[in-house]
Amino acid sequence: MNSLYIHIPFCKSRCIYCDFYSTTLGNDFMSSYAQALEREMCLRKHYIQCSRVHSIYIGGGTPSLLPTDILTNIFSAVKRHFTLVSDAEVTIEANPDDVTPKWLRGLSGTPVNRISMGAQTFNANLLTFLGRRHNAQQIADAVQACKEAGITNISLDLIYGLPEQTMEDWRHDVESALNLGITHLSAYALSYEEGTRLDTILRKGLIQETDEELSRQMYDHLLTATEEAGFLHYEISNFALPGFHSRHNSNYWQSAPYLGLGAGAHSYDGHRERRANLPDIKAYIAATEDVPHETEELSTEELYNEFIMTRLRTSGGVPLNELSPEDRQYCLSMARPHLAHHLLSIQNEHLRLTKEGIFTSNDIISDLLKVGN
Repeated sequence: MNSLYIHIPFCKSRCIYCDFYSTTLGNDFMSSYAQALEREMCLRKHYIQCSRVHSIYIGGGTPSLLPTDILTNIFSAVKRHFTLVSDAEVTIEANPDDVTPKWLRGLSGTPVNRISMGAQTFNANLLTFLGRRHNAQQIADAVQACKEAGITNISLDLIYGLPEQTMEDWRHDVESALNLGITHLSAYALSYEEGTRLDTILRKGLIQETDEELSRQMYDHLLTATEEAGFLHYEISNFALPGFHSRHNSNYWQSAPYLGLGAGAHSYDGHRERRANLPDIKAYIAATEDVPHETEELSTEELYNEFIMTRLRTSGGVPLNELSPEDRQYCLSMARPHLAHHLLSIQNEHLRLTKEGIFTSNDIISDLLKVGN
């Protein structure tokens, strides 16, 4: 199932935790960037073997900053170069304060049928600390506006383990999100990525990381609350009502091919090649042929490692019968201690994390990987 990822790098300002490629360059670059996107579509449309596309994800950056007429032009270019299947999932990321009735009316001529909003928290002080430009009421207003515009497939992102975030704060965040009638929830533990302002603040000793036990309690509450609300836990950080899992992200976890367009976008041919466009918007726009990029040819060991890392994160787990006999034997031998401690289980030839295993998933996954080859 082929997918398109289109990276929109524009932001009004950068959140302190974000390490995705973005730029605060102004509106003058938006039209020329959209033109460069079509040029790349034309040059690279054969990267995926079939022109039929099952999902599109417009990510960023802040795609909701783009004027809707430019977004419409981008989708027109997609239509010229690819065949979008009739039931395709088409997602756009948005900041809650951008999601207004006027903006949604501008999307009405596009195939967008899913909105993913970065709420992160409903706590005013924490929103300010993170550098977010919306407030809690704007999250609720945005969800309601989407529904009134006929877009009911709505995902929210939350972050837990924020500095000084209490268990009460987190319960309020989860409850507030679920009470909005969304179909999908992504929740991530705060990570301190090198080079971000958040990491700098931490290194200066101005904040402290959340206690590991508190972070575990927050995640445990998340599991309970989403289950009670009827959500399926289909990937470590992702929860959805039945039928509303992210098909686009699921393609990543199933090692399906995808074409990444835009400055800083990544692609995978479904076999061995990974490609990364360089994160430089000016060079991207200026390119007259293929855009500046780097490629990586995955080794057999790296393919095994990626297979384990992606599949074990999902509720489906690792299909052992898809491994070579040698890899299956290696995987099971490394899994044996975790099976004995009930952190992993095997059901119908699938190796899965148990609920207890999820809490130490990084260590478990690391143990199953091949290193030093």
